[in-house]
Amino acid sequence: MKFVIAPDSFKGSMTAKEAALAIQVGLQKIYPDADYELVPMADGGEGTVQSLVDATDGDIIAVDVQNPLGETVTAFYGVLGDGQTAVIEMSAASGIQFVTEETKNPLITTTFGTGQLIKDALNRGLRRFIIGLGGSATNDGGAGMAEALGVRFLDENGQQIAHGGAPLAQLSRIDMSHIDPRVAESEILLASDVTNPLVGETGASAVFGPQKGATPAMVAELDTALTNYAKVIKAQLGIDLANTPGAGAAGGLGAGMLAFTQAKMQSGISLVVAATALVAKSANADVAFVGEGAIDFQTQYGKTPMGAAQAIKQASPDAKVIGLAGYVGDGIDALYDLGIDAVFSIVPGAVDLPTAMKAGEANLTRTAENIARLLNTK
Repeated sequence: MKFVIAPDSFKGSMTAKEAALAIQVGLQKIYPDADYELVPMADGGEGTVQSLVDATDGDIIAVDVQNPLGETVTAFYGVLGDGQTAVIEMSAASGIQFVTEETKNPLITTTFGTGQLIKDALNRGLRRFIIGLGGSATNDGGAGMAEALGVRFLDENGQQIAHGGAPLAQLSRIDMSHIDPRVAESEILLASDVTNPLVGETGASAVFGPQKGATPAMVAELDTALTNYAKVIKAQLGIDLANTPGAGAAGGLGAGMLAFTQAKMQSGISLVVAATALVAKSANADVAFVGEGAIDFQTQYGKTPMGAAQAIKQASPDAKVIGLAGYVGDGIDALYDLGIDAVFSIVPGAVDLPTAMKAGEANLTRTAENIARLLNTK
């Protein structure tokens, strides 16, 4: 019997690796001699670095960088087990967790720290990058990131503009002469499931600005600034990013990566499936487990359990794939034709959320054991 265990993290309760181990513990009570393949998963968002480091036996690197407000903080990124690939969550340096209700202000927040993480990885000889674009506190079009890598953003007087989204309205010229030459040698894959363009009604400022503290007036100011930014990039670099799908990800960091590096966008889960070699590891699987905090109708749209299930089915079409979640919502019928064969909630009864999250590992282990008892027809 071969089990593949490939959950995402249960946010606030367990990392993906902890969840995988909890499932294994339950299964082993009934199948002590089975083969187990544990592959912690993620979708390019929060937890991706930890999951990929765990899945490939890599390392976490801590670095002092500037947070979105320009304060020095310790951030981190991962180096995969191949020793050649850096995995960066932009939120580790430029995320919403660094600002409060009082301090969040997308007019001034910067992605400079994300650029510092990239530079540190370059200094370590890494030339392959997976960069997750979720959870930002910024709306600077990735200008801060590019500045950390040597790009200069100048006003009409040739003076460097300030950090943040608003000063991009004064941008007149981009000086690429000092960009770190190692950027051009690097393969950069952007993990993002956001398809929003840079500007306009569905752009970075209008859709994501309010959750970062933008008032309607600020949204208009930021959209005008990013429109100018896109205009200067198009005029100087010949790249039209205003309406490019995904350019609006992470406050326009998608646009900055596409403009100043050789980055390519991919769905987060497909990048993680490739980086973990999930398809190869799922060969000859009999039963597989996927999961995360919640499974519902949205799971079919590029969420980790669905991406993992489809990768497993690709390798082992006859394997049964079981979804485990704390919360099982409406519309799960749609999942049964797409790769997940059954879905179970791990919560034993009516409990409040803190209690459920605290008992996450025990609940996963118990549920996995009971499913194993059902599978064991001896």
